[in-house]
Amino acid sequence: MLDKRSKRVLWIFGIALLGIVITELVRPKPIDWRASYTSADKIPFGGFVLFEEAPSLFKNAEIEKIVKDPYEFLTDSTYAQNSAYIFINDEIFFDERQTDEILKYVENGNTVFIASRSIGYILRDSLGIESTANYNILEEEIRPQFFSPSLKQDSLPAFKKGVFKASFNEIDTLKTTALGYYKNSESVLGDLNYVKINFGKGQFLLHNLPEAFSNYYLLEGNEQYAANVFSYIDADKIYWDEYLKSGRKVVTSPMRFVLDQAPLTWAYYVLIGGLLIFVLFKGKREQRIVEVIEPLENTSVEFTKTIGDLYFQHKDYSNIIAKKITYFLETLRSKYYVNTNEITEDFIKKLALKSGNTLEKTQKLMHLIKHLKEKSVHSEADLLELNKQIEAFRL
Repeated sequence: MLDKRSKRVLWIFGIALLGIVITELVRPKPIDWRASYTSADKIPFGGFVLFEEAPSLFKNAEIEKIVKDPYEFLTDSTYAQNSAYIFINDEIFFDERQTDEILKYVENGNTVFIASRSIGYILRDSLGIESTANYNILEEEIRPQFFSPSLKQDSLPAFKKGVFKASFNEIDTLKTTALGYYKNSESVLGDLNYVKINFGKGQFLLHNLPEAFSNYYLLEGNEQYAANVFSYIDADKIYWDEYLKSGRKVVTSPMRFVLDQAPLTWAYYVLIGGLLIFVLFKGKREQRIVEVIEPLENTSVEFTKTIGDLYFQHKDYSNIIAKKITYFLETLRSKYYVNTNEITEDFIKKLALKSGNTLEKTQKLMHLIKHLKEKSVHSEADLLELNKQIEAFRL
């Protein structure tokens, strides 16, 4: 049962919950600067813009998203020849199984493009390169440039916000070609950021500035730089990795899946709100406080008690004994259907059987009643004995 205080608490809780939901819906969302690089994310460091522009960058190639692990895709699928596999993320680590399949893929004449500050020591050792990354806040802008004169731009792109400078400091000069570097570097060799490594019949294109392909910098006027980087890819089919991404959604619980889907999230909030409203109105309708109704007083009992006290005070024991005997015999008639006009031994035996009392107790009480009815004057002792035996007789 809900009292007024409980209802007030529930109303306050409901209003507070509604206020929180409305506040969350109307307040502007803070900018999410986390690294994602997924094709669906429109946050600054997402990859939505790049993937939308990919058809114009690879005009003669078919583009396919790969949401599987690279090892699973390369072992279970029949990939196209003269294809390119593109990986873009802030950090990438290829394990041993993935590295083996990627090396086979390139060795068969295909291209792997990787834009990341690191690629893991297994692939790095296989290609004979070393790279370093500086995770301190940049004090000045970095401006990447290409060695090829045909790819020079009117103005160099500038990168600073959210960027960590990474570069190649050791390469295998016999099979590696330097493609790009940082213009403001004192040592060109120590600040290479884009290289091509020949491997078997194919090639690796390694780029150390993944931020250049993010939404933020592509919309800042650096789209030409991204186009120049991809101009080194010549393939009929493009495989676009969506698995090795920092922003890849990994569902670990049913509740997280619900809250990650806008329709399900709204359905969840509506359900909670509906349950709250149901509890409030259901409680109000069916759990009202029941008024206490005092039972009517039994005035007959009070009247009888008063009359009895009056008789007792006047020591009219004979009258009280007569009324008790009359009331007792009437009770026997109405309950056991016996004739009480004459108290005989046959009557006493029947009464003992019907009432479940012993014959001795029944005889004692009936003989007392018969004796008191024949007696003209009664004492208080007679009244007490009669009352005692009647109370002990089981009706």
